[in-house]
Amino acid sequence: MTVKELSDALALTAICLPEPDREADGVYIGDLLSWVMGRAQADNVWITIMSNVNVIAVATLADVACVLLAEGVTLDEDIRHTAMQKGINVLSTSLPAYEAAVQLHQALS
Repeated sequence: MTVKELSDALALTAICLPEPDREADGVYIGDLLSWVMGRAQADNVWITIMSNVNVIAVATLADVACVLLAEGVTLDEDIRHTAMQKGINVLSTSLPAYEAAVQLHQALS
């Protein structure tokens, strides 16, 4: 399923979608950036509440399909611009991370 299809199917808010046709496969939840760098898989949807520029750097290194910001977290305009430049899809939801993960798992299964 593509990031755009996930966004539409789960009524997620698209903060930036420079690669809407990127295929998503799997879910990873984490806020400790060094831990995410070593454990998130390419093409995962990474769920976090972190919203600083380092999230974009880690998403690039981990090659995730997108970052999903949980609990209504959003990005500052400067960070959104950086995500667009780096080709990182960023979505947002008001749901807690666990509930978002359950919905994503069901959609991707």
